[in-house]
Amino acid sequence: MIRNTFRILEGVGERLERKLWRRGILDWEDFINAPEIASIGPARKGVLDRQLRDAGARLARGDSGYFAKILKQKEHWRLYEEFRQGAVCLDIETNGWHPAAGGYVTVAGLYDGFDYKKFVRGENLSAPALQKELSRYRYLITFFGSGFDMPFLRDTLGVNFEGAHFDLCFGARRIGMRGGLKKIEPLMGIHRDESVQGMDGYQAVRLWHEAIRGNRGALELLITYNREDTVNLMALAEVLYPRLKAQTGIEEYLN
Repeated sequence: MIRNTFRILEGVGERLERKLWRRGILDWEDFINAPEIASIGPARKGVLDRQLRDAGARLARGDSGYFAKILKQKEHWRLYEEFRQGAVCLDIETNGWHPAAGGYVTVAGLYDGFDYKKFVRGENLSAPALQKELSRYRYLITFFGSGFDMPFLRDTLGVNFEGAHFDLCFGARRIGMRGGLKKIEPLMGIHRDESVQGMDGYQAVRLWHEAIRGNRGALELLITYNREDTVNLMALAEVLYPRLKAQTGIEEYLN
């Protein structure tokens, strides 16, 4: 989808992008190879051609940070197909407090489509360890991570992610699905381990407080809860991406 996207160009929005598609200019190569484009003067087209060539070179290098800067965050989903192999899903649990009031991360989970890695407070969770692991990836997938997880990590641990970020919460809203992850999952045919079915964030906080009082079973259940939250993000991305792509109308012109 990113190669069909012209919103990376200065002054190009949804209306002009759709107009280009209707004219048969479906991807960057079509644009560059067109001798002229109505409503875009020769001088401006030359500038945009150079921008698209640069974008193509950046994409070939896997430079998701470049696209994170030139593409609005709500459109980062368009990069999913290209960057799926370098993507990581992230979800965190906390002690229930705001960072300014003593809040901290209890468990951070990462899933790359193959392996789930957990970072647990008091065991292996540290800013350097988590930052190092995140730096291995080029594309981040979360559910409301742009509003909660990433700001919380930044404020408590100084951890950041510089690449593109597909926030599934807002992707789901764009196709008319509202509510939290656990409400949306069953609607998409996504299920979680029976041991944590029906659990929510409030119960996750309670599990942590039981864990720090020595209840190892509570900690293991909290980790299972985090694992299900994290792993299911990839399954949800797989469902949302084609629906978001279809919503743009591009498939009408590709078929």
